[in-house]
Amino acid sequence: MLRTRVLTALVLLSLVMTAIFYLPPHWFMILIALLFLMGSWEYRRLSKLTDHVAGHLLVPIQALIFILLFLEMDQWDDGIWLYLGISCVAWLLMFSRLGFYRPGSKTVSSYAPVSFITAIVSITSGWFAISWICNHAAGPWLLLLLLLIVWAADTGAYFTGKSLGQTPLAPHISPGKTREGFYGGLLSAFPVALLAMGWMPVMGMDVLQLLILTLLTALASVGGDLLVSLHKRSSGYKDSGSLIPGHGGILDRLDSLLAAAPFFALGLLVIGY
Repeated sequence: MLRTRVLTALVLLSLVMTAIFYLPPHWFMILIALLFLMGSWEYRRLSKLTDHVAGHLLVPIQALIFILLFLEMDQWDDGIWLYLGISCVAWLLMFSRLGFYRPGSKTVSSYAPVSFITAIVSITSGWFAISWICNHAAGPWLLLLLLLIVWAADTGAYFTGKSLGQTPLAPHISPGKTREGFYGGLLSAFPVALLAMGWMPVMGMDVLQLLILTLLTALASVGGDLLVSLHKRSSGYKDSGSLIPGHGGILDRLDSLLAAAPFFALGLLVIGY
């Protein structure tokens, strides 16, 4: 399984790097929109909506939102503080669900509509933040920094948890995650970000700003991972799908990034980058 995960990750890494550095921003936005729509499709069953009208409407509504945002992208900068601020507040509200979840909460009647809204908001905010970053003057390098932070936090948490993990982080949601892994992931993200700042040709932020941005991004990425895990736990699925060998579905790879991107983008605004 580990060998399959590693080989798949290497293939995905090469594809992602090619897309980030060689595709024009507009085409990159379209590509990730298509990818995120696949994640929206997976959200249907995690939201227990596969047999409901809302389930059939989820992807078309999401596609319509993408199209409307894409057509209005020339106006984004006029309200970017508001857009990203609302995105981050929405994510904080979604994170609040983590503290209230208990086994059996999937039977609550509000689960499906709340999950429908969660799917729309999480996919839309993640796409919007990534799209705004990619249109930045240093877009490709900033996107790479975002991905490195998320990947470092995820990988560090995995290996630290495997070797040292004892105390459950969120036993009701994801029994395999531990506090030791959580801290290991955060600590792993810092040196990776510092190394990136040293060799990326466009980095101009100071060390303290980078560390705060890294902490904010890594914490959000953990929240995104747990939120999708909550949906998988509630709907009874181990993975969001089976499209990616060794990794599950699209959402299994996007969960951390969806949450991290808005906070990373807002952080860039705050430090004036």
